[in-house]
Formats: sequence, C-alpha cells, structure tokens
Amino acid sequence: MAMASSSETFWDHLEVLRGTLLRIGAAVLGVSIVAFVCKDALFKIILWPTRPDFPLWKLLDHWQPADPFESITLINTDLAQQFIVHMQTALAVGALIVSPYILYELLRFLMPALYPHERRRALPAAALGFLLFWSGLAVSYWLIFPFTFRFLGTYQVADQICNYINLSSYTSTLLILCLLMGLLFELPVLCRLLAGIGLLTSQPMKRYRKHAIVAIFVLAAVITPTGDAFTLCLVALPICMLYEISILSVSRIEKRSNPEK
Repeated sequence: MAMASSSETFWDHLEVLRGTLLRIGAAVLGVSIVAFVCKDALFKIILWPTRPDFPLWKLLDHWQPADPFESITLINTDLAQQFIVHMQTALAVGALIVSPYILYELLRFLMPALYPHERRRALPAAALGFLLFWSGLAVSYWLIFPFTFRFLGTYQVADQICNYINLSSYTSTLLILCLLMGLLFELPVLCRLLAGIGLLTSQPMKRYRKHAIVAIFVLAAVITPTGDAFTLCLVALPICMLYEISILSVSRIEKRSNPEK
C-alpha cells in the first residue's frame, strides 16, 4: 500500500486519507460484526460487574453480602432498545479491539509529514499513549465502574422503593466511564506534547501541585459519586501519580532542550 509523499498534491493526500479511513472503517465494521454475532460472550463481559462472581466482589466478599445487587433489576423499556444497545456495544467493542490497527494507520498516514527527529519521537509517544489509554480502561472496568454502579444502583431513599436500571443507562455509563478514564490516563502524553512545543514547563506544575491534587480529588468525586473515601482514592491516587510522572517527563524535556541548566 502506497504512502503519501511530499511530492504529492493536495488531492493525492486526500485520496491517501480516504483510503486510510476506508481501511479503518472496514476493520472496525468487520470486528464489530464478529462481536455482534458473539452476543453471549459480549454481554457476559459487559454485565459481569453486576454479578457476585466478578473478581472484585469475590476479593472483597468478606466486606459485603453474598449478592450485592439483589435490589437491582436491569430492565428494557423500549421495543427496539435491546437491539440498538447490542449494535452500539458491538461497535464500541469493535473500535477498541481494532484500536492498535487504527493507531498504525494514522501514524502511517502522518509519518511522511514529520521531520526525522519528530518521527523518532512519534512512535514511542504513540505506544505510551496507547498503553496509558488501555490502562485507564482497565482501571475503570475492574475498579471504578463496579463501585459506582453498586453505590448508585443500590442507593434507596426508602426500603419499599426498588431500583430498576435501564439497560441503555447501564451500558452508556460503563462506556462513558471507561472512555473518561482512558482519556485521563493520557495526561503524561498531553503534558509531553505541550512541553515539546513550549506551552508548558515544570515550574508551574510544581508550584501549583497542591491545587492540582485538590482539583484531581474533586474530579474523582464527580466521576465516582459513591460517597466513600476508598473509592475516591481508587480514582484519585492513580491520577495524582500520573501528574507526578508528567512533571518528571516535562523536566526531562526541559533538560534535553537546555542542557546547560
């Protein structure tokens, strides 16, 4: 497959971009169809955090009743809702599975436009960003979403009121939380990019460290409104650690740009 070169015209670049997007779309569609067909396996994973055999609940079983979701019922209220949720979930999972190939295609398209030193930095930065994004997804799926769903799903203002959670509400909350945590885990990569173009230095980050920590805990409280300190720390502490890593990363870029300092 041909790659774009500097001698090509605007329309040539546009044609290369069209081919890149078509290959990405075909890959996402193909994997999404497979995920759609494997409905039982797909929703076994999606609904696993609601069952007592989820690893987190088995690990903490001495802190909770045998079934932490006995007062929760997942329901469907619209005629076509389950089918639509099935398609949306399969598409989202397909895009996640194909994300390494999407990253490869985008880098392949952009590489000819970069200088040699930028190309050398692009691959490690892309790999780091990919790993951090998936780390955020994992933290959300295995820790943050289960605690959030358990708190909000079992919260009752009175004993005679039962919770009936709409299926689309459940899946959208899961996907949004995973996406948010994946993006939050990109903080070191974002800081490196800003430092590389001279828009960020380590001194303000160190000076306002306390303010940043407070902001992180406030953000964590918004993302996981569970009300307990344990869950709040589960969300906030990894982000605080990423903030410290970002400071070290920006400092290294500064030393590399100004070796005399």
